[in-house]
Amino acid sequence: MARNKHPEETVAKILDVALELFFTKGYDNTSIQDIIDNLGGLTKGAVYHHFRSKDEILSAALDRENQNLYRELKLIRDDGRMTGAEKLQALFQASVNGPQLEIWSHIAPSTDPVKNSRLLGLQYRSVFEETAPCYVRPIVEQGVRDGSIKTDHPKEFSEVLVLLANLWASPMFRMATPEELQTRISYYLEIARVLGVELATDGIEEPLERYRNTFNENTEIFESEDAS
Repeated sequence: MARNKHPEETVAKILDVALELFFTKGYDNTSIQDIIDNLGGLTKGAVYHHFRSKDEILSAALDRENQNLYRELKLIRDDGRMTGAEKLQALFQASVNGPQLEIWSHIAPSTDPVKNSRLLGLQYRSVFEETAPCYVRPIVEQGVRDGSIKTDHPKEFSEVLVLLANLWASPMFRMATPEELQTRISYYLEIARVLGVELATDGIEEPLERYRNTFNENTEIFESEDAS
């Protein structure tokens, strides 16, 4: 069998086709076979050589789309002009305004953690393997040194803040009414204050509400198409 000399082109094609299908059919209504059928001759084996599941395809697509955000987060983390608390505020603002929420709202995967347990698991794993250790913990440790963050446990502090933000306060896996979302955000800030840092809702509430509205609209569209 001839060896693929340009695997990065194959991966890019799979991600491009998958994202287009996720946007037009919805994540839950798109199967691996749908993706294969739209790849213009690529075999099932070629897809499974790079990805074991639809969830992994989405995760890789999000990583690709988030490259500019990752660069921005590194700039915030390494900025010598801000305190740790200021960096943490900037980090959350940048994350909420990044492409992931926008993409997620348009592909509208089910918020049922059992139905999409692998997606939840991938998000959970990213907290401990990437977001908390690479971006948040260095900022928290700086904040402890400069006095803007109060904690004796920067590692656990960082993990809790990100877990609550990504899997509890965010509507990605727990949908909410506008009132519930506002209450959840307010309580998240209260928890952060008790843990040892003052954060504000600046730049956070509007994109979360926009996400909620777009997600609900697309969920209705995809459910009606699936039922027809």
